[in-house]
Amino acid sequence: MSETSLQRYYADLHIHIGRTERGEPVKISGSRNLTFAQIASEASDRKGIDLIGIIDCHSPGVQTDIKTSLDKGDMKELEEGGISYGRTTILLGSEIEIREPGMGPAHLLVFFPHLYMMEEFTGWMSKRMKNVSLSSQRLHAPALTLQDEVTARGGILIPAHIFTPHKSIYGSAAPRMSDVLDLSGVSAVELGLSADSEMAGYLSELDDFTILTNSDAHSLGKIGREYNEMALEKPNYREFEKALARADGRRVTANYGLNPRLGKYHRSYCRGCQSIIDEQDITVQRCSYCGSTKLTRGVLDRIHSIADREAPYVPAHRPPYHYQVPLEFIPGLGKAKLAHLLEAFGTEMNILHRVPIEELAKVAGTELSTAIGEARSGTLQLIAGGGGTYGKVYKG
Repeated sequence: MSETSLQRYYADLHIHIGRTERGEPVKISGSRNLTFAQIASEASDRKGIDLIGIIDCHSPGVQTDIKTSLDKGDMKELEEGGISYGRTTILLGSEIEIREPGMGPAHLLVFFPHLYMMEEFTGWMSKRMKNVSLSSQRLHAPALTLQDEVTARGGILIPAHIFTPHKSIYGSAAPRMSDVLDLSGVSAVELGLSADSEMAGYLSELDDFTILTNSDAHSLGKIGREYNEMALEKPNYREFEKALARADGRRVTANYGLNPRLGKYHRSYCRGCQSIIDEQDITVQRCSYCGSTKLTRGVLDRIHSIADREAPYVPAHRPPYHYQVPLEFIPGLGKAKLAHLLEAFGTEMNILHRVPIEELAKVAGTELSTAIGEARSGTLQLIAGGGGTYGKVYKG
């Protein structure tokens, strides 16, 4: 198949389950309406996302919900991997916490093409995990053993939100990914909300990897706040696998993410005076406002502290990273106005990418349509986030 015959699809590959359909908890911090079926409906009908990764599919309760949807005929398992619902294909994933001796914890994502594979993987994990029904639980096995199991079972492994201060490879585990994992068994890396692909260019060991930007959604509204555009023949597991490997013309063609300044952990945060340290001194060890050493180091500052380059290098294969502000961040765009826009134009992807600004203005007015245009282009003014608090769009 020629590259010109491939289609472009939108993909968000890190979405949590809050509860099962029976109300059983999965992700404690996730919304109760984040069920498997609700996520599928939100992604297909409202967001307009073609490929989603639900990363709590190892939970036996979630697997029961998946089988119910398949038995009812609401969804269909694809021969090429994944589960089809409406315009959207769901990839079956799991987020797992590892902790190597002498290191902090880190989260990893794994994906399998078929439900029976995920069920068998659940059986393996249940002997090495205190509560396999919950999300993001600690695996009591070496990281390399996990990698071997995933590969042997036909899955892929992707380190999650690799720079965040809590529970990530670089943010809390080690200065090098190779200190924790066998790099040959890593299929891609996920940046997280407080970093972009240029920031990843400070670390040479990331040069060969495909980079993903995903929402890490804990509520329906957060689905699609970061996402990827991919060149695929169809949205399914095998095509996704090829895109990560940049095989046969398949690839990630663009990353759409928050400007890192909007991320919760972009800059360092002083727990002494509750200030975000948004200064040029990126190696700061003391708060520049009160002198306290009680700092939570931000992503930007952490990257500079472990960088093996003076300036970032962006490999030719790495796609453009577009700073895009999600609709929920735009001042003045409330639920009622967004509902009018969705009624007129179908999905959020249409509003963010396809509908001309002058058409948006007919529904939302000139001021909001201009703000949406600035969100598309990444030109809205921002106030940096840090210490677990999101950045904000500046409203003059």
